[in-house]
Amino acid sequence: MVGIRRKIFISQLIGRDLSLSSAYLERLRLNFEEVEPPLSAQEAFEEASRCLYCYDAPCITACPTGIDIPSFIKKVTTDNLLGSARTIMEANPVGASCARVCPTDELCEGACVLNESTKPILIGKLQRYATDWAMQNEKVLFKAGQSKGKSVAIVGSGPAGLSAARELAVMGYDVTIYEAEEEAGGLNTYGIVSFRLPKQVSFWEVEQVKSVGVTIHTNTRVGVDIGFDKLRQKYDAVILAIGMSNVPLLHIDGEDLEGVYDAIEFVKATKDGQLSQQFIGKRGVVIGAGNTAIDGATCAVRLGADNVKILYRRTVAEMTAYDFEYEFAKQDGVEFRWLTSPTKIIGDEKGRVKSIECVEMELTEPDLDGRRKTRQTNRSFSLNVDFVIRAIGQSRYTWLDQAGIETNHGVIKVNPETLETSVSGIFACGDVIFGHGQGEAMVVSAAEQGKQTAYSVHQKLLGQRTETSA
Repeated sequence: MVGIRRKIFISQLIGRDLSLSSAYLERLRLNFEEVEPPLSAQEAFEEASRCLYCYDAPCITACPTGIDIPSFIKKVTTDNLLGSARTIMEANPVGASCARVCPTDELCEGACVLNESTKPILIGKLQRYATDWAMQNEKVLFKAGQSKGKSVAIVGSGPAGLSAARELAVMGYDVTIYEAEEEAGGLNTYGIVSFRLPKQVSFWEVEQVKSVGVTIHTNTRVGVDIGFDKLRQKYDAVILAIGMSNVPLLHIDGEDLEGVYDAIEFVKATKDGQLSQQFIGKRGVVIGAGNTAIDGATCAVRLGADNVKILYRRTVAEMTAYDFEYEFAKQDGVEFRWLTSPTKIIGDEKGRVKSIECVEMELTEPDLDGRRKTRQTNRSFSLNVDFVIRAIGQSRYTWLDQAGIETNHGVIKVNPETLETSVSGIFACGDVIFGHGQGEAMVVSAAEQGKQTAYSVHQKLLGQRTETSA
């Protein structure tokens, strides 16, 4: 419905003066507000009251962070929202974000026993209800533990880094985070679209981590502003939670033209409020079919693009985007062209994108990870477009090998039990260890890896494996 209203609004402007009135800019800005409404107090109570509060709850097992879901839901029914939020955030330090971005239909809600009779409990929305209450009432949920006399540096302040930091600080460690960006929060702050995850949610989670004594240095790039060797000398342990880098090039002609974008930077610009008239009434394509590709496409729609297509070299069966993201994009009017690969981007006389040449693909045998390979056919075509967004995954950091940390094509190799790297005292978690059969690319998985890394650091430094509790 949002997409239909937007198209009507845009069509009303075609042929008129397209100067950006304040009212029009405000209308576009509203397109970036959250698409999912929160539960009202009555709706939350009624939904929570449907829960069976299973003793051996499969929803807990299905949650990577092991949130005691029946417990937090029961607290909602008694209006103990502080206790409910604490139960959530104790298990998942980015639980407010996960309430919005987790594929709950595949995890907790997918495991709900009520699937067999009626419909599952709306666990994600109840989790949002409780954490929103804590956020709106500025509640501080945790406190620092008694000092252990040990210090830990964490590089990166995304979900994995924040989780590790919170857990270590609650255990009594002196924790310092080094973040390259201007604001902390990593992926949750910059990489997930505002209409699914507003910045203020991520900022609240950052403040919860700061409240237990964690120091965060932003605008500080390790290897540039502070040497990696210096971190190793200064701290008793180092955790690398650096995520991944930018979207790699397509390696086709025309990528240097005006109107070709990196999807990560594109989404980041929308979260920073850098909206532009250059997309109004335009046509564009997004290359790739992961969650970031969906984000890029739906952002372009909200910026006023008249037509957006996602081009993917495989089929819907191999697409890596979540099902709910796929459905959301289709509702927004995004088109999908399967078995399609770009071969050249064509520019006009002013060096701006004019069209893109593509070739049809066909599937062949599976590769090592089970996904079907592709090969080009002799069928080609071109599309008239005004912009191209690259969303074919993310590249890796090359300095890791120079630091002596063993990697597999940029993916840090870790001990699967301890998450320690090949260098003693250096640990890694989050997207930097995802790939080549290792790790999972979900916010909630990164949060759990951060916690487990904290426990491994505790074991390494003090010979104890004590997990925290509220």
